[in-house]
Amino acid sequence: QVQLVESGGGLVQAGGSLRLSCSASGSTFNIASIGWHRQAPGKQRELVAMISSSSITNYADSVKGRFTISRDNAKNTVYLQMNSLKPEDTAVYYCRVVTYGAIGYWGQGSQVTVSS
Repeated sequence: QVQLVESGGGLVQAGGSLRLSCSASGSTFNIASIGWHRQAPGKQRELVAMISSSSITNYADSVKGRFTISRDNAKNTVYLQMNSLKPEDTAVYYCRVVTYGAIGYWGQGSQVTVSS
């Protein structure tokens, strides 16, 4: 199993920045990819960014050029640097890992609120 702990959410003005962290413990050797998802009120959860075990990254079109996902393998931590934040980025952000056995684990969620 993999346990995830998120941190770094909060309230920021439009145009500001935040960095989310997701620390993994447990069977971290078995992690194939890690992603950040978000869910705004009344909307479906969507993938924001993902990074593979070989550090290949993918981003939603809505965040390309503004968000950066990165990983520190020594710390078993993944980061989501969010710049030029917009009110429409307001959501609960969830970290999710997928193992090589295709099992997914979710973090507890971090609220990000961007005021206009």
